[in-house]
Amino acid sequence: MLHDVPRPAAPGQGLQMFGMPDFRRLPYAAPLYAALDLGTHNCRLMVAAPAGRGFRVIDSFSRVVRLGEGLHHTGRLGHEAMERTADALRACAVRMRRAGLRKYTAIATEACRRAENGPAFLDGIRDETGLSISIISAREEAELALTSCASLLHDGRFSPLRERALLFDIGGGSTEIAWVRTDHARRRQSLIGYLSLPMGVITISEQMGDAAFTPEGYGRMVSMVRQRLEAFEDVHCIRREIASGNVVLMGTSGTVTTLASVAMGQVRYDRAMIDGATLPMEQALAVIRRLNGMDRAGLSGHVGIGPDRARYIMAGCAIFEAIQQAWSVPEVVVADRGLRDGMLLRMIDRSSRIAFQPVPSSFSPVRHKLKPTSGPLHETTTSRP
Repeated sequence: MLHDVPRPAAPGQGLQMFGMPDFRRLPYAAPLYAALDLGTHNCRLMVAAPAGRGFRVIDSFSRVVRLGEGLHHTGRLGHEAMERTADALRACAVRMRRAGLRKYTAIATEACRRAENGPAFLDGIRDETGLSISIISAREEAELALTSCASLLHDGRFSPLRERALLFDIGGGSTEIAWVRTDHARRRQSLIGYLSLPMGVITISEQMGDAAFTPEGYGRMVSMVRQRLEAFEDVHCIRREIASGNVVLMGTSGTVTTLASVAMGQVRYDRAMIDGATLPMEQALAVIRRLNGMDRAGLSGHVGIGPDRARYIMAGCAIFEAIQQAWSVPEVVVADRGLRDGMLLRMIDRSSRIAFQPVPSSFSPVRHKLKPTSGPLHETTTSRP
């Protein structure tokens, strides 16, 4: 059962309870925007202000909700998963009320796309909290991932300036792969083709069970994903472009950032060192071999993995390795960026060219419909310098 959303606290009260900044004291005259991404595994919110060619993060929120738990077996969102997610969305609504937003975008991805009761769940959230969350298509998801990573693609400090890019995003319920044409002179990029695999770290882990933590089970996961990539290769002939040295591989997901962090020997995750880092494929595969030699208890105790990631990390590694086998490149550029980054960049870019409409003093969500942008994409100030 869904509960009433908490009313906004009186001015100056309740801020520490939710770990939020006091927005009234922030030194930003620019309007604030918010992006909410409801995925199969996580619920994430980011509040940001325009800054230079990108944005500066003012507040962020992330909670593991496992919305897609059990979906592979039932085709429906489970009661406990919906309760966890509703709690997280209530917290997001409180933060958004505090921020005094101009606009926000809220999206849901694979779990709600696939679940029979996904739309009904989001309708209930809207009725209770006022949050209007749109289920986006797999293509829109791939385009948002591309938008979020665009500044890295066009920056020679991080990514080789090649004419093609292969971008992958390993999610909880699906894996998005984008085949991209780049125009570095104009700082533009376009989607040649995309592939959405209905395979993510949660869905494969649930399908495999404890076998995911054995070398044999790991090999089956790699083969299962690998077979699904050949049709995309047949259409786009990506290996031919790789052979000519014309392709940069870029990964954005918890799996690839975790592999990079472990490869670097980080005790505490440092985003500034990960975002834009180049991870040699030989080193990435060596990390996977070490992890594949551990059981679930060992993974939980690993300083770079921990109990939350342990249950899904090997499924993510299997998807990563299947991509590597299909399209063998010597290195992967790591992007610690998500759909929220792309959503914010699109809102800021579009709103800079249109007049604002006043927002009522009481919280009334203004949904900003996602549309691909044709102009140059902006560099986020959250990138590593």
